[in-house]
Amino acid sequence: MASLPSPLLLTTISVLLSVILTRCSVAVTTSPCDFTAIFNFGDSNSDTGGLSAAFGQASWPHGESFFGGPAGRYCDGRLIVDFIAEGLGLPYLSAYLDSVGSNFTHGANFATAGSTIRPQNTTLRQSGFSPISLDDQWVEFNDFHRRSQIVRRRGGVFKKLLPKKEDFSRALYTFDIGQNDLTAGYFSNMTTDEVRAYVPDLLNHFQNIVKNVYSQGGRRFWIHNTGPVGCLPYVLDRIPVSPSQIDKAGCATPFNEVARYFNRGLKKAVKQLRKDLPLAALTYVDLYSLKYTLFSQGRKYGFPRPLITCCGHGGKYNYNMHIGCGAKIKRHGKEVLVGKPCKDPSTSVVWDGVHLSQAANKWIFDRIVDGSFSDPPVPLKMACFRKELASDQH
Repeated sequence: MASLPSPLLLTTISVLLSVILTRCSVAVTTSPCDFTAIFNFGDSNSDTGGLSAAFGQASWPHGESFFGGPAGRYCDGRLIVDFIAEGLGLPYLSAYLDSVGSNFTHGANFATAGSTIRPQNTTLRQSGFSPISLDDQWVEFNDFHRRSQIVRRRGGVFKKLLPKKEDFSRALYTFDIGQNDLTAGYFSNMTTDEVRAYVPDLLNHFQNIVKNVYSQGGRRFWIHNTGPVGCLPYVLDRIPVSPSQIDKAGCATPFNEVARYFNRGLKKAVKQLRKDLPLAALTYVDLYSLKYTLFSQGRKYGFPRPLITCCGHGGKYNYNMHIGCGAKIKRHGKEVLVGKPCKDPSTSVVWDGVHLSQAANKWIFDRIVDGSFSDPPVPLKMACFRKELASDQH
């Protein structure tokens, strides 16, 4: 009959196993994620060329600070999603709607400027809101997911320009949308209470889209909340409020309160999605706090006039909805540029009255990349881990 192992041997084996398991656990929770692609859904805050491809290129001086000219973005340079791509070592995202020079090997961008979560019953020219809602972006993604693999099998250039099947499950799915849903209500003369009333429906729409993406293999989600719309010149100029509704930063409190209400609901929706989608890693990112910091403490961070538009014309905020960035008017029979950019866009928070500057986008990205403003607080490169693992790590 074989002798039993000694207590010392059992203890030694137990210690060795513990060390091995600990090291394996550390390796699992500290090794960066293998993101091979990004699929983005959103509005102008993350549109890299969708609206430009469908309705005409965002004209000069958009893009002047980085791309040297128009690049499909409503910004003087890069957007937060561009910095996310850089941070993951991936190329900038091509817009799904852009057929010229696009490369979808490492993902695609379904965002279009003016997009909303739920469809609008107006045209782009009537309201300024895109007909391509989040529902439509999901349809585009679903089609891309299926057809990209059919076309990729043709080989040649198609194989080089389209993602592999496994990239869809290894990708980061980014969302930045909701701002336009709130302003659309105000621009159609709704009261603050009326806008608040339809926020739950917006969030239900949003949850359904995330579930749809999950059903197609999406597992890693990076979700931005919406910013302080009450600090943007295009809102302040178009919907005046009483002096008592302007805070110390110069922002309109009713609009920002609705944005915060939306964000609280979005955070709860993400929490529910974690329960409904057990294999998904969902990261909620608080952009609101950072954007409001720029508007309220801009001078401290190198932005001396945070509410003033860099590229615009006239008015209290150098913004005029009828004469925007890059606009020209006729004087004495000649076209004259009046929507001029400021001398140094890197000192401006707001680029064109609606969108943030590249410098502001970079400032924000530098503060979200390490997870400081995320729930759970995981860095961008670790956003593939589910909440339980992320919590263990911190």
